[in-house]
Amino acid sequence: MNTDHRLERERETVLKMITLYCRDHHSPADGRCEACQSLADYALERIARCPFGAAKPTCDQCTVHCYRPEMREEICKVMRYAGPRMIFHHPLLAILHLVDRYRSKKK
Repeated sequence: MNTDHRLERERETVLKMITLYCRDHHSPADGRCEACQSLADYALERIARCPFGAAKPTCDQCTVHCYRPEMREEICKVMRYAGPRMIFHHPLLAILHLVDRYRSKKK
């Protein structure tokens, strides 16, 4: 499996989750509000700087918590809301994320 594709898919998934959360909670005119865009930028930076690199597990399976506590609280809130809704809005990404999570658990 090409890990570059998996990391790109993880970036896409987190952006879609943040956008879904922002749309339903903050009703921005277009895209994401400033706070959610800041969270998205931070999440992408964390993915890029992950110490596991291409072998990175899904974040909930990770042994290293690289998010600052306040940002971790925000991304958890986003994921709790958007995670279950992803199957309706972005089913392929949701299913592939579950597959990645399962593979992370196996390792």
